[in-house]
Amino acid sequence: MQAKYVLLIEKKINYNNPVNAVLIGVIQQGQTELVAKEYLDELKFLAETAGATTLKIFTQKLDHPDSRTFVGKGKLEEIKQFVSRKNVGLVIFDDELTGSQISAIEKELNVITIDRSDLILDIFASRAKTAQAKVQVELAQYQYILPRLKGMWKHLERQGGGIGSRGPGETEIETDRRIVKDKISVLRKRLLEIDRQSFTQRKDRGEFIRVALVGYTNVGKSTIMNLLSKSDVFAENKLFATLDTTTRKVVLGHTPFLLSDTVGFIRKLPHHLIESFKSTLDEVREADILLHVVDISHPQYEEQLDVVNKTLHELKSDEKPVITVFNKMDQYEKNTFDEWLEPEIKQQLLTELKDRWQNETKGNCVFISAIDKVNLPELRQTILNKVRSLYQVKYPYKAEFFY
Repeated sequence: MQAKYVLLIEKKINYNNPVNAVLIGVIQQGQTELVAKEYLDELKFLAETAGATTLKIFTQKLDHPDSRTFVGKGKLEEIKQFVSRKNVGLVIFDDELTGSQISAIEKELNVITIDRSDLILDIFASRAKTAQAKVQVELAQYQYILPRLKGMWKHLERQGGGIGSRGPGETEIETDRRIVKDKISVLRKRLLEIDRQSFTQRKDRGEFIRVALVGYTNVGKSTIMNLLSKSDVFAENKLFATLDTTTRKVVLGHTPFLLSDTVGFIRKLPHHLIESFKSTLDEVREADILLHVVDISHPQYEEQLDVVNKTLHELKSDEKPVITVFNKMDQYEKNTFDEWLEPEIKQQLLTELKDRWQNETKGNCVFISAIDKVNLPELRQTILNKVRSLYQVKYPYKAEFFY
């Protein structure tokens, strides 16, 4: 019984082997096709990060998702025909599915079906390196599974006895619910122990101003961390390249401070994942200054900026001093300006962009290219000025030694 249940928490797909996927999104009332496309482009990037290749993207306009199969009967038949003709091993929905919806869709398509949350959890599970991150991900997985247990049980029954096999009895499902709840309780206690250890380690760092890098996933935080701290933090062009918080001591102009790189945020991030990772984000809560890194070359960079600000509000960290770092200016110029554009006009447009954000951030922003190392001296000086001013407030007896 328990051995069979363990299958529920294991990854359903071996992403190390090539897997072809189709993506499915529903354009709901009040949502534009442009916004839906942006979400699905991000879902495609998530699939690529996990190791899947997207063969096709299906969309459907619906006032409300179908309660049984999320998409309508006709659209599901269209997807089924494509899946049967191609070598599709995975169907990914952009919105959360219930256990019964997963069960019904898999019965119709005869292919593994997951949703955006499940995909993100798989990516987090593959990227977790430290004990804390592993416990956080496992906790989020169990919290995700709990309300979907009945549908997942049916999925396992079909694997063992063929499609349409009779599911387990209610008693067995209730037994599994207790197993999951007990596991969640154990993991929460373990996480509290790790949190206490982490808190003790942070207290031992001494009286230093703390700076935390925050931002949407894949905006260049780890690259900036490497440039400022001259360290070798893992950075790549994939979503959630960094899960575990990394802290380094940095010295600018004889002034030391602690710089931390944190996990990136994303739209539609599963709520239970945010809850599980709040302890990792203690570095954000305890920081004196936030470096909010924004990928200005992204078409929806303003929405990403808002997502991060809302998450900071949830963490009660939106009142801290913030330096907004608009990164990837090199890519922004390539995406925005044609080669034939006159240099004077280009410069005027760039000036207007910078003036706008200088006004909105009250002068607390810098425009850089971390890859090309453009405008890094201004970034360092901006950070240094803010750090020194805070030393005078928090540790005035130390501030005189940092000039």
